[in-house]
Amino acid sequence: MPSVTDAVKRVLVGRPFRSERLSETLLPKRIALPVFASDALSSVAYAPDEIFLTLSIAGIAAYSFSPWITVGVVVVMFVVVASYRQNVHAYPSGGGDYEVATVNLGPNAGLTVGSALLVDYVLTVAVSISSGAQYAAAAIPALRGHEALFAVALVLLLMTVNLRGIRESGAAFAIPTYIFMASILGMAVWGFGRLLFGELPKAPSAAFSLTAEHDISGGLTSLAGAYLVLRAFSSGAAALTGVEAISNGVPAFRKPKSKNAATTLLLLGLTSVTMLVSIVALANLTGVRFAEDPEHQLLRNGTPVGSSYVQDPVIGQLAATIFDHFPVAFYVVTAATGVILVLAANTAFNGFPVLGSILARDGFLPKQLHTRGDRLAFSNGIIALAVAAIVLILAFDAEVTRLIQLYIVGVFVSFTMSQTGMIRHWNRHLRTETDPAARARMRRSRVINCIGLGLTATVLVIVLLTKFTQGAWIAILAMVVVFVNMKLIRRHYGNVSREIEVAPDAKAKALPTGVRGVVLVSKIHKPTLRALAFARAAKPTDLQAVTVAVDPEETAALQQRWEALGVPVPLTVLDSPYREITRPVVEHVKALRARYPRDLVIVYVPEYVVGHWWETFLHNQSALRLRARLRYQPGVMVASVPWQLSSSAGQEDRLERQAPGTVRRGTFGPGPVDRGPAGTTSDTTSSTEETP
Repeated sequence: MPSVTDAVKRVLVGRPFRSERLSETLLPKRIALPVFASDALSSVAYAPDEIFLTLSIAGIAAYSFSPWITVGVVVVMFVVVASYRQNVHAYPSGGGDYEVATVNLGPNAGLTVGSALLVDYVLTVAVSISSGAQYAAAAIPALRGHEALFAVALVLLLMTVNLRGIRESGAAFAIPTYIFMASILGMAVWGFGRLLFGELPKAPSAAFSLTAEHDISGGLTSLAGAYLVLRAFSSGAAALTGVEAISNGVPAFRKPKSKNAATTLLLLGLTSVTMLVSIVALANLTGVRFAEDPEHQLLRNGTPVGSSYVQDPVIGQLAATIFDHFPVAFYVVTAATGVILVLAANTAFNGFPVLGSILARDGFLPKQLHTRGDRLAFSNGIIALAVAAIVLILAFDAEVTRLIQLYIVGVFVSFTMSQTGMIRHWNRHLRTETDPAARARMRRSRVINCIGLGLTATVLVIVLLTKFTQGAWIAILAMVVVFVNMKLIRRHYGNVSREIEVAPDAKAKALPTGVRGVVLVSKIHKPTLRALAFARAAKPTDLQAVTVAVDPEETAALQQRWEALGVPVPLTVLDSPYREITRPVVEHVKALRARYPRDLVIVYVPEYVVGHWWETFLHNQSALRLRARLRYQPGVMVASVPWQLSSSAGQEDRLERQAPGTVRRGTFGPGPVDRGPAGTTSDTTSSTEETP
């Protein structure tokens, strides 16, 4: 019968897929859009909030800049989308910005982009889930004060769904994403329709006056005012996050991959821009007030509203205003917005594992990230992303305002370096291309990427200037840490490869002159006799049994019975005045190696194999330390000789029914195994060595 763990895994993750079914997981455009674009689409749920919130610092007069800030974000969005359409055609392998930078700017540039994107993906999950948790807390008062724990639960839910595979997660999240798009666009159409007929009411918060939190000396035209406007722009630029995910996910599209990815990018840009412009415009038309410190900044008849006032997000205020006569639509909009904020993290759950697998393939991350799981998804990358996001959510208590300051730095680093790499890409190809039509197309693409470089580099500078002291330095520090660690991992893999590489002119080393067997004994019982028989069957040059004299009386009794049974193997007793077990055995093996340096020493360890996890704790664990010590001794091997106890009956059939992923990861069997007789046995789970 399968274990409870296996049964739960099958329920949550599903049955494993065969490798040849990988093509069946490819996505059509209608599924790829919600899978890869949910992050960028959902940014309209908090990007307007951040624009108004930042401008509110200077008071109500600063709101007049919100349309111009939105226009700036829209221009950057269209340029970035046009630039990435060039990327997906030129580099359809899925490496995205990392591949573009590596090929055209060098490995260090590629690693810079890779580290920036990895950090940004983690932040995407943390920001999106935290924002969704705050929306949920606004709708469900019982969740207030528990947003962080609720956010952690949402991350675990997303992780589980994505472990089922990209197609399954895309199908599950497609409907909520399309509902969100329809609800926001429908709200915009209805709102502008009411405006056209003169029926658009004012938002409830429009009755409040908004005072400046900080006086901007010289007004918004001063240096301080310009800084505030640029800061609002950098916060609104969060709407661009997620655009790069499509270039990283080109392999997941159906054929023609590049064409489908480019079309999805265009749809993403048009939809996202339409929703963002509509929300900001309607917020200004309805007089929405959204303050950084609503308790003190919002005034009712000249008096602060106080802590009892609950400030709803901009979309929530708009939905309540536009659908004041139709409450059902209000609930649909707010519910869809809360759901999309959670699903926005799904973009990162598709981008991070793919990028991690490519970096692992190149030796910059652990090789395990390049392994596909039971459902042909990069399961280890999905789990790693979830763990990192949970740590971040708990560290910042799921507060979006604190997390948003760390956001978008990484994505604009990758944007800028990607555009630089694409310019060099076109320059390189123009030097060899002779076809006039192809050269003209390349020149147009280069112009697009040049414009993209100018804009994204400008935004990056603005983001660094306005957000560095607000918390962006943490994201930059994280990128540096990831970059350095990837370099160290690559150095390690390189060192190992050079160390174990066989030279072209190398010859097979001479065989050992002899084999010396050592059988560990604590008492005479069936496992010990089996180990002796196993060792004798191998016909070593020399064979001896070894026991450690921890208790003199037991050791004397063991020697007497050994002689009485006439065991045809000499018994060596190792003295241990301090009742140690590991040290005497290791010293004895070392002495054998020193005396016979050209011989191989094999240590045979009897072991019990049990069937229940709790039985593991009923036997001593000293063999774990012994094996750990012996594995570092050159010329020494450890051979485990199992003795299956009755409780382990039927475990072989269970192993055969285990999931392929379980066997691949090396978690063979039920897990509980005995460490053998006291003082002489070893761990039954063999370690697996990975070759780079």
